[in-house]
Amino acid sequence: MIEKRQFYINGAWVDPAQPSDLNVIDPSTEDPCAVISLGGQADTDAAVAAARAAFPTWMRTPVEERIALVEKLLEVYTARSEEMAQAISLEMGAPIDLARQAQVGAGAGHMKNFIRAAKDFEFIRPLGDHAPNDRIIHEPIGVCAMITPWNWPMNQITLKVIAAAIAGCTMVLKPSEESPLDAILFAEMIHEAGFPPGVFNLVNGDGAGVGSQLSSHVDVDMVSFTGSTRAGIQISKAAADTLKRVHLELGGKGANVIFDDADEKAVKRGVLHMMNNSGQSCNAPSRMLVQQSVYDQTVDAAAEIAKGIEVGSSHDEGRHIGPVVNETQWSKIQGLIQKGIDEGARLVAGGPGRPEGFNKGFYVRPTVFADVTNDMTIAREEIFGPVLSIIPFETEEDAIRIANDTPYGLTNYVQTQDGAKANRMAMNLRSGMVEMNGQGRGAGAPFGGMKHSGNGREGGVWGIEDFLEVKAVSGWTAE
Repeated sequence: MIEKRQFYINGAWVDPAQPSDLNVIDPSTEDPCAVISLGGQADTDAAVAAARAAFPTWMRTPVEERIALVEKLLEVYTARSEEMAQAISLEMGAPIDLARQAQVGAGAGHMKNFIRAAKDFEFIRPLGDHAPNDRIIHEPIGVCAMITPWNWPMNQITLKVIAAAIAGCTMVLKPSEESPLDAILFAEMIHEAGFPPGVFNLVNGDGAGVGSQLSSHVDVDMVSFTGSTRAGIQISKAAADTLKRVHLELGGKGANVIFDDADEKAVKRGVLHMMNNSGQSCNAPSRMLVQQSVYDQTVDAAAEIAKGIEVGSSHDEGRHIGPVVNETQWSKIQGLIQKGIDEGARLVAGGPGRPEGFNKGFYVRPTVFADVTNDMTIAREEIFGPVLSIIPFETEEDAIRIANDTPYGLTNYVQTQDGAKANRMAMNLRSGMVEMNGQGRGAGAPFGGMKHSGNGREGGVWGIEDFLEVKAVSGWTAE
């Protein structure tokens, strides 16, 4: 049993003021794998005070020195990448190969992209030729609270921590209590890299406790949150009394629009993308919209692909999918699968219960529903499991209407060989991101959504800007 009962505050590991222990569960076995302590108000206050005290010096630290510390952190992170992969696989159920490549790899990739973006970023820039003595100054917001999820932990932690550090902000991180081990390891790396005391602080806790305390704390200037839309609304309300900035990256219900001229790998690509990380991704293409002329053959192909996906322990190497994160999530997914059946969707792969051969662990059968209508529960709610809904459409206008008929707006996908049609779709789909024909977003592209999928953007230049205030200065003297 791993024991991690301390918090990282003001550059040191400290005992919680009033310890309250929590078991971390291995979702592959349902057995406890670690014990951590949850923080209370005194711990939150201490972490915020440390960040507040460190802010004036850190914001005046030359950006070149801040970048150099991130570069050192990247070296430490790379050297300890196997430790990080093992921690993520154990605590949230990502198969170890996925943890090594995608989960850990995302953190390294974001650090590299932020370093590149920071070296070209003009923190002081001219307003324009028409106003030669005006300058626009970008300065850090201040103390930032960061509340991160369990599904892609290093992805989200690095998107927030590295951008804020480069911007000159100080911070308090509250990772998910479902996946705290990776964050604790990350704090060790921050310490090893030599970040000054108080710049980065870590307090474990749950949303109702430390999360709420940070969201309403008078000495916190910004909250950056990734998680459910429901929690994002609560955080926004809690932050309103102190007028702090709130950055939200929330849920999604992405449409993957497959036209009759889509390439031959489009269906397989869409199904595998949906099932990746056991469906636990906010940008998963969970609604497959298929043009009527190729609908039947697409349904058959999607069902066969899903039936061929293996499910297994996160501790085993291979290209299988692992369990979902916990019993609560497993039960929610089971209820939504049953809801799909009850509301008349046609089950063509998977279904309720654990996969054959499993009687323990939070494993879900890769599931595909056909003949789904966009008013069904499984088409409206974010399931956050390996469940795909297939919806037919007739025309391009029909596809746009169905795709946009959702409260979410994170990522949509388009599959067509008609370039003009693809571009029209990209212009008309109401989402923060659109990916076409299997081409992923480029390094440093902004990640984020609109509507109930949140606000703000993470990654690259946009990620740094989200942690900066803009100051207009006139009468600037050239040096």
